Amino acid sequence: MKKIMYVLSLIIMASLILSACATPTAAPTEAPVVVTEAPVVATEPPMPAWEAPEGALVASFVDTAPTLDGVADEAFWADAEDFIVDVDGGFGGFETKVNLKAVYTADSVYFLMTYADPTESWYRYPWVKQEDGTWKQDKDPNDKGGDNNLNYEDKMAFIWNINNSINKFETKGCYTACHDGENPDEKPYGNKFTAAEGELGDIWHWKSIRNLNQIDDQYVDWTTYEARKDADNGNKEAGRKSDPKDSGGFSDNYGSMVDPADSTKTVADKTIPGFTSPNIDMTTGAPGYILDSEKVAVTKEELDAMPAGTIIPAIVKSEIVGDRGNISAGWKWADGMWTIEFGRLLDTSSEFDVEFTDLTASYYFGVAVFENAQVRHATQTGASFLVFKPQ
Repeated sequence: MKKIMYVLSLIIMASLILSACATPTAAPTEAPVVVTEAPVVATEPPMPAWEAPEGALVASFVDTAPTLDGVADEAFWADAEDFIVDVDGGFGGFETKVNLKAVYTADSVYFLMTYADPTESWYRYPWVKQEDGTWKQDKDPNDKGGDNNLNYEDKMAFIWNINNSINKFETKGCYTACHDGENPDEKPYGNKFTAAEGELGDIWHWKSIRNLNQIDDQYVDWTTYEARKDADNGNKEAGRKSDPKDSGGFSDNYGSMVDPADSTKTVADKTIPGFTSPNIDMTTGAPGYILDSEKVAVTKEELDAMPAGTIIPAIVKSEIVGDRGNISAGWKWADGMWTIEFGRLLDTSSEFDVEFTDLTASYYFGVAVFENAQVRHATQTGASFLVFKPQ
């Protein structure tokens, strides 16, 4: 028995010794972290900042269109860049500096034009009752035909090169279509037409008395004075023509009478006015026009009863409906300065208009200002151009 207990003691002691000498199990270790660098991606160099071409009228983008009222009180007009055009050579040596600004929206372009003009000319040869009871329009006695420089209205005009069709327009501007001294006995200041077939210019012709909330949209082509005089019902306007219209515009304030050749018809009686208005001053003729919406037909008996010296405007006007009325506008004269705001769609889809469809292109134009003159305007030398600053 003692031997058995002795053997068991030896076995237990050997087990303890082996257990103490056994190699310990290694603790688990985390996988090593591998640091990798992000791949290098090639990038385009930054685009250079846009710079306006030297000598350009710059149109900047705006979110909201201006109110075309001749006040120009929108903040963006103050921020817009000034562009000065010198015009000279007008009747009586008239010259001035035209200050232009431009902005555009997603679908339209707008302009602000200001220039010094010492007088607001609105007395456009009105009807005046004579001492003998007849009526006569107060015209310039020196006018030989379409050349009134005494009792007229203030005007201005732009000519744009349509599709760059007018040769040398970029350097000569309006002079590409001016033909001074042609037919001096019939048209003392000459004619306007382009030099070759296919050359078209877009004319924006503002008339301070005859237009209403718009600028007259016209164009010039290569038709000569003689061609229209002989073939176009005696019209002597040469290449200057009006865009088509549906209705509206201005007309002469003539009376009416029975047609001597056909008693069933009436024709214009160009010896008397046909309308008056409660909103005109018949002692001065102001404001120089009668709104079509306010006109009141006047009879021969009523005209006979008016005192000598009564003045009635010779123009009845309304807004133009159609292509010719594409250019909206508003204007004011104050303190010897005209302020004119005007604008139209970038794309009018008219064959007679310049289209501002490529906002990366340059659009050339010329400017003229008429100070109480029918045709003898002050003009810039050469041409200017418009560009659109990217949004």
